[in-house]
Amino acid sequence: MAREQDDILHRGIGMTSQRTRERLIQRLYEEGVSNAKVLEVIRRTPRHLFVDEALAHRAYEDTALPIGHNQTISQPYMVARMSELLLEAGPLDKVLEIGTGSGYQTAVLSQLVERVFSVERIKVLQDRAKERLTELNLRNVVFRWGDGWEGWPALAPYNGIIVTAVATDVPQALLDQLAPGGRLVIPVGSGEVQQLMLIIREEQGFSRRVLGAVRFVPLLNGPLA
Repeated sequence: MAREQDDILHRGIGMTSQRTRERLIQRLYEEGVSNAKVLEVIRRTPRHLFVDEALAHRAYEDTALPIGHNQTISQPYMVARMSELLLEAGPLDKVLEIGTGSGYQTAVLSQLVERVFSVERIKVLQDRAKERLTELNLRNVVFRWGDGWEGWPALAPYNGIIVTAVATDVPQALLDQLAPGGRLVIPVGSGEVQQLMLIIREEQGFSRRVLGAVRFVPLLNGPLA
């Protein structure tokens, strides 16, 4: 089964070839992504399976791409950077992802941490993501169709939380669901003014680091069939 999964993860022809992926990895390294495990997972994860066939030739460009429903698959650099930030303090057992989207970030996370719990408000996107992860034999992910602003309180606390859409402010529910020492990576802001933040739950309150300007689709309320 491991060999079969490896074959699926590495398959690709033409613009989705391994050589094309290697160029992407080199670019991510040059842009400052240094976690070797993250880079290896990005290298082996077939991003072309997470976009429409018409865009497969652009899958290994370092850019966000549309996936329908006014959503995008995140730029590979951002996926790598956010994953790296989550893992900065060491391995994680239990991570909550807000915004399944195409499932690409989910697939990357599932190869880096023990368990992923992923919440998505647009059911059709999450259904497609489930199919892709099943095809890749990535089975340590549990999905929930619901409101990302609420997180997933029934299964809290989480060692890490990653949010793949921009919130106008940090949702209190997500802060409440962080375990002691837990890390929350989230874009915060509105319009063109968005900042990526790392928030860590300390013994006394939360520490916050602003990590630079980003651009994400908005984190919206309520599930959508």
